[in-house]
Amino acid sequence: MAEENDIAASADLLSAEEDATDTSSCPLCGGRLVYSPIDRALKCEYCGGKGQIDMSRYGEELNFYDLINAKNNTWANDTHVFRCNNCGAKTVISKKEISKKCPFCGTTNVVQTEELCGLKPNAVLPFLLDKAQACESAVKWAKKRLFSPRKFKKTVYPEEIDGNYIPAFTFDTNTVTHYSGKLGRTKTRTKRVNGKTITESYTEWFSIGGTYRMSFDDFLVQASDSVKQKDVDKLSPFDTNKSQAYSSDYLMGYTAAQYSKSGQECWDYARGVMQEQVKSAILRQYTYDKVGSFSMNMSCNDITYKYVLLPLYVGHYSYSKKLFNFFVNGRNGKVTGKAPVSPLRVGIAVLLGLVAVAGIAALIYFLGIK
Repeated sequence: MAEENDIAASADLLSAEEDATDTSSCPLCGGRLVYSPIDRALKCEYCGGKGQIDMSRYGEELNFYDLINAKNNTWANDTHVFRCNNCGAKTVISKKEISKKCPFCGTTNVVQTEELCGLKPNAVLPFLLDKAQACESAVKWAKKRLFSPRKFKKTVYPEEIDGNYIPAFTFDTNTVTHYSGKLGRTKTRTKRVNGKTITESYTEWFSIGGTYRMSFDDFLVQASDSVKQKDVDKLSPFDTNKSQAYSSDYLMGYTAAQYSKSGQECWDYARGVMQEQVKSAILRQYTYDKVGSFSMNMSCNDITYKYVLLPLYVGHYSYSKKLFNFFVNGRNGKVTGKAPVSPLRVGIAVLLGLVAVAGIAALIYFLGIK
C-alpha cells in the first residue's frame, strides 16, 4: 500500500513538473528555453527556436507606504527557494527550473527548502551580456591586477561563472532640509610684539542657516547578504530607470539571490546616506575650514520605490588551490572581486615607495640648507 502511495505521489510530482515547464518549452522541438541577453528573448538551447518576451512594460515606481504595508504580494506562486549547505546562500529559482549548484561557491550541495520566497519584485533589469562576454570582461580585469602573480595573469580564466539576479530597492524622494550652524575660516594677521613683527593665525567665525532642497532618483540599495553594498557600488551604475516589469521569463536559465534585508531596512540605510549627501551639498555652498556646530532637520516627501532584480555574473578563478570570487555587471561588464597577490610584487612596490619618500625628504633637506 505504501509503495502504491509512493508511486501515486511520484506520478503527481511528475505531472506537476510537466505542467510547470509547459511555458518554458521550445515551440519547435520541445527543448528547454532560456533567456538570451543577445536576442532579448527566450531561446532554445538545442535548436535555437525562440519565444518572445513582452519588453514593452517598464518597472513602475510604487508608493513607499504600500511597501511597508505589503502582505499579500508574495513571490511563492512562481518560484521556490534553494539553500546551499556549503556557504549558506539562498537562491530563488523559477518553479520551471531545478537548482543544480550554488552560484556563489559552485558546490552542488544545494537543497530545496520550505521557506517562503518573500516579497515579489515589481521590476527586473535584464542581462545584456551573455556568459562569454562576462568571461572576457573578467579575464581583462584579472590581467590588470597590479600585484597579482605573472603566472596567474598569463593563465587566468574563470572556472565557474553563472548569471544571478541580486535583489535591490531603489528609492525616489524630494528632500527639504532646514539647517543652521557656525563655520570658521582661518586667517592670518601681523602685529608688533616687543618691537618685532610677527604673524599669527586666527579663526573668523560666521553663522549659517536656511532651507535646502535636493531630489534623489533611483537611489540604489542592495538587499542580499550574498553581495556587499560596496561591491554593488563598484559595479555601478545600474541603469534601473530602464528596468522592465517583472516576469519570471527573465529567470529562465538564471537564479536570483533571496533578499535578507527588508524594504524598511533598505530605506533606513538609504535615508542615512541621503542625509550625509545633503549635508555635504549644504556645506559646499560656503568657504570654510572649520565646523563649530551644525544641525539639520531633513524631511522626505513623495517617496516611491521599485523592488528590482539586478543582473550579476558570479564566478571564481582558481590559483594555488584557492578560489577567488568575482562579480560582473551583466549590463556594462564592470568587474570587482578578489585576485591572488604576489608578496614579491608588493614588497617591491613598498621598497620603491620608501625610496621615493626618502628622495623627497632628502630634496627638501637640501633645499632647506640652500
